[in-house]
Amino acid sequence: MTIAILNTGCANLTSIKIAIKRLGYKSQITSNPDLLIKAKKLIIPGVGTASAVMNILNEKNLINIIKNIKQPVLGICLGMQIFCHFSEECNGTNTIGILNDCSTILLKSSKLSLPHVGWNYITFDKIHPLFKNIERDSRFYFVHSYIVPVNKYTLATTNYEICFSSVIQKNNFFGVQFHPEKSGDVGAQLLKNFLEI
Repeated sequence: MTIAILNTGCANLTSIKIAIKRLGYKSQITSNPDLLIKAKKLIIPGVGTASAVMNILNEKNLINIIKNIKQPVLGICLGMQIFCHFSEECNGTNTIGILNDCSTILLKSSKLSLPHVGWNYITFDKIHPLFKNIERDSRFYFVHSYIVPVNKYTLATTNYEICFSSVIQKNNFFGVQFHPEKSGDVGAQLLKNFLEI
């Protein structure tokens, strides 16, 4: 199976590649359109800012290619946030627009420290292939300042004074706000589940 990790210029590309290798799969870090289209699975990682990633995607003419990919796509953290049509980050940035009625917004809290860094629970009610062998209220590792609000595509939520989407799906596009590659065994299980969808 060919797994493409989109080269967005962010810092956690290698950690995702290593996490996939531990599961027994091969992956390739690339921004080559032909390889992205031919890959069995595509992972869009995210560490950095929405504007920086969107600039790279625009420069490489990848936005329409990503929007039209038919195989399963997993966006991680910022990679999920850019599925929305707009992000409040960096004074506002137009993003990919897969979730064309959702915007990424700043996480605000009057009681808890920001950004949201560390382990937190995800809560889901429905049985879904992404959650195979994962218990309800499992903990994953988060590092973020922006969120995708709960919406009709939300599969799981997390509470950090307010409730936000921690897992989403629209058609073949899946997103997780946490970092499965940094979330130990439960994160490895979620990655495995995605690769087996």
